[in-house]
Amino acid sequence: MPKIAKELSALEVKRLNTPGWHAVGGVAGLLLQIRPPTQPAAAMPRSWILRMRIGGQRQPVGLGSYPQVSLAEARDQAKKLSAEAKSGVNLVAKKRAQRSSMIAAATKNKTFKECAEAYMEAHASDYTNDKHRKQWASTLESYAYPVLGRILVSDISMRHVLDVLMQDTKHRNGDKGKLWHIKAETAKRLLDRIRTVLDYATVNEYRSGNNPATWKGYLDTQLPAPRGLKQTKHQPAVPYTLVGDFMSKLRSNNSTSARALEFLVLTAVRSGSVRSATWDEIDLDKKLWTIPAAHTKAKREHKVPLPNQAVSLLSNLPKMAGTALLFPNPKGKVLSDMALSQLMRGMRERGELPIEGVPHGFRSTFRDWAAEQTNYPDEIRKAASGHAVGDAVKEAYQRTDLLEKRRHLMTEWASFLDLSSGGYSSSVTPIRAKA
Repeated sequence: MPKIAKELSALEVKRLNTPGWHAVGGVAGLLLQIRPPTQPAAAMPRSWILRMRIGGQRQPVGLGSYPQVSLAEARDQAKKLSAEAKSGVNLVAKKRAQRSSMIAAATKNKTFKECAEAYMEAHASDYTNDKHRKQWASTLESYAYPVLGRILVSDISMRHVLDVLMQDTKHRNGDKGKLWHIKAETAKRLLDRIRTVLDYATVNEYRSGNNPATWKGYLDTQLPAPRGLKQTKHQPAVPYTLVGDFMSKLRSNNSTSARALEFLVLTAVRSGSVRSATWDEIDLDKKLWTIPAAHTKAKREHKVPLPNQAVSLLSNLPKMAGTALLFPNPKGKVLSDMALSQLMRGMRERGELPIEGVPHGFRSTFRDWAAEQTNYPDEIRKAASGHAVGDAVKEAYQRTDLLEKRRHLMTEWASFLDLSSGGYSSSVTPIRAKA
């Protein structure tokens, strides 16, 4: 064992200023290391070292910096480590293990916001469109981050999730109350997103145990079921009894947005698919529009039979140089998601649309018409809207997309729009499905 040096006082240790190793006494092998300054006029770095024999070799063990670790604290640590060394503990291996454990723990200390952002980045390609991605982020930023954002995911409990769902908020109609009660649909989507982020954290070993954002068996014991709360307000739609007059007014507008909206009504597809449509998706000879998977919400290819009115509309569209889009904006880019909405808002303000309505509502208009005014089976009506037909088993055996049957339905829809608007009649005779 090293010789025990004279025991220095705290003041004597403070006065040491010569670079090198200085024995301070009190514990055999306890030294204060003073290193030359790294820059002129800078303070000399000082740290505690305990030199002791480990495994037959004399090795230094660091005890921390001075004066952050005082003389008394250094002597106390040195006594404990000396006792451990005498009992056979490999102090160097122990310290390496502790350092490794600290590093591993630090890499797992992820906050909810860090995990949410990492999840959204990893799944960027899963979002159906940029608007969907922004809605995901916006919901978390508005409601989750203020409560959970800085909390480590390993510490999040059901109480934290309840704090998010039961925070005070204000509805657009002026009502005030708890988020879960007055914005039920928003709160439900928020809960789904919180659960997904926490699942991501669990898989990455940032947390363990049950997911506190689970509804069944957890939150359902604390909150009323969403279906019993305020009903979701659906997208306002133009009734099919008024859609003919609307189309007549729309066709008098020569803007690109008007043609895009007319095409949307004729085909009953989503706004995003129309705005992103390109000429290479269109086969005018076959009267067919093949929407690629990237442009559909379901992320699978969807074929749309085009009635004569839609073919005529496309045939008369001017093509802009430098873009393959059917309905480009003046700069040759995709129309914004507000372009069609603003068009309808303007028509309502001018008295051309007697009720409130949005572009997405025309899918509901089409479905209501098909359900009430035709005998087409439900599976054909669903397929025409791009929805899955039946369950997974039925889809596996029914490989056809019912294209020709849907063509009859869409032809009849287009003819209805013409006849109810007093416009030209289609040259294709409508074929009503048998009961």
